[in-house]
Amino acid sequence: MDTEPDAFLGGRLRLRQPARGAHRAGTDAVLLARLLTPAPGATLYDLGAATGAVGLTAARLSEGTRVVLVERDPGLAALARENVSANGLDGRVAVIEADLLAPGAQRRAAGLAPDSADIVLTNPPFFEAGTHRASPVPLKAAAHTFAAGGLDLWLRTCADLLRPGGRLGLIHRCDALPACLDALRGRFGDCAVRPVHGRAGRPAIRVLIAAVKGSRAPFRLLPPLVLQDEAGHFTPEAEALHRGDPWPAP
Repeated sequence: MDTEPDAFLGGRLRLRQPARGAHRAGTDAVLLARLLTPAPGATLYDLGAATGAVGLTAARLSEGTRVVLVERDPGLAALARENVSANGLDGRVAVIEADLLAPGAQRRAAGLAPDSADIVLTNPPFFEAGTHRASPVPLKAAAHTFAAGGLDLWLRTCADLLRPGGRLGLIHRCDALPACLDALRGRFGDCAVRPVHGRAGRPAIRVLIAAVKGSRAPFRLLPPLVLQDEAGHFTPEAEALHRGDPWPAP
């Protein structure tokens, strides 16, 4: 697989990714990785990890955290392993090849035990099959699309892997918020949603969602995150997130 190196966190993290035209991690991965701050010694899963941008960013910023990257595509999982080693994170970051939508017995056989994660971070595929025009690039299409009912099953797997009281963080399209909340209902509470806007005064393009397994705390809508000013430059908060500077998590 042809790859090119990319710099994250102001160069503190170097990632090899598929060639341009395929799905490549960028701002969405940074925002998701920064959504929740792990406690010392926590175990964090990056589900649907691709080449590991989210989990490796979290590992770089949280030195005491154990990270598990879960990816079903063998080629992307191989790149994730290369990225783990290239960044000197072999001792704290593992890569598991597994299909998150497979039956529980298959997931357990792959090494994904129930109630084993303190934090799960995930960027689910954004579309169900038949609801959009799929990319002609197979890796990109697979990253963006799953079968009907896939979102509910994906988030059910997240709940299965989290310990009681464990925290979920996810990023999705803003128009998918109702479907996300429906899938979380009955499994998660203390749900905090932060809209993400490309520029101030424009509709949101993403939502960041944080929730707690088994909680009954009420829903919260947080202040928006604006990524760019009118000149097209990162806002101070967005710039700080990309550099790896501290920010208040929900």
